[in-house]
Amino acid sequence: MKKLVIIPTYNEKENIESIISAIFSLDEDFHILVVDDSSPDGTAEIVEKLQEKFDQLNLTIRKTKDGLGKAYIHGFRWALERDFDFIFEMDADFSHNPKDLPQLYEACKNADMSVGSRYSQGVNVVNWPMGRVLLSYFASKYVKFVLGIPVNDTTAGFVCYKKETLRALNLDKIKLKGYGFQVEMKFRVFKKRLKIVEVPIIFTNRIKGESKMNGGIIGEAVFGILKLKWKSWVGRL
Repeated sequence: MKKLVIIPTYNEKENIESIISAIFSLDEDFHILVVDDSSPDGTAEIVEKLQEKFDQLNLTIRKTKDGLGKAYIHGFRWALERDFDFIFEMDADFSHNPKDLPQLYEACKNADMSVGSRYSQGVNVVNWPMGRVLLSYFASKYVKFVLGIPVNDTTAGFVCYKKETLRALNLDKIKLKGYGFQVEMKFRVFKKRLKIVEVPIIFTNRIKGESKMNGGIIGEAVFGILKLKWKSWVGRL
């Protein structure tokens, strides 16, 4: 089974070498695709140097920085063209522990999508301000209520898909970014009547580099979710 971890990056020079090395140190055999949005800090150059060491490390550079969702869609298409069997979403900043990748993989063998969940067993978040924890937790509850997705951590970005799951979706229709993108993917998988399972993880706030979160991403998610609900009602999803 060919397994690909997609890591979107923008200015992640502090983290990228460490996260790549951590993934390749696992017993499981993972490939990596770094999707870099033309980082001015030299992230891509670091990856290019590491390709001399790691045969299963891949890099694609996008000229336009137009959102996390677009970067992942680019990575999904790249993965499907090369017939990877399991495709993972993962952050570069160690908020997602590479040691949890095998658990996501094992769970996805018996499902269509597995989600690394912060909220399936209480609240498992480390080093976030309480305000952000509450915002994230209640945002997931809001999404679950509005869209009916049977997932506790609807905004989670640590995910594994079977290739058949991604092929069942029309990737051209995925429009949201950030939290909204993560929600839209889960909602579309759910509406296809595919199986989603949650895997409890501990989420740790980044230590190095800067967060890409901003008010625009949050606002897009809030209104984007209502738009998704309306589209599903009128049969235009």
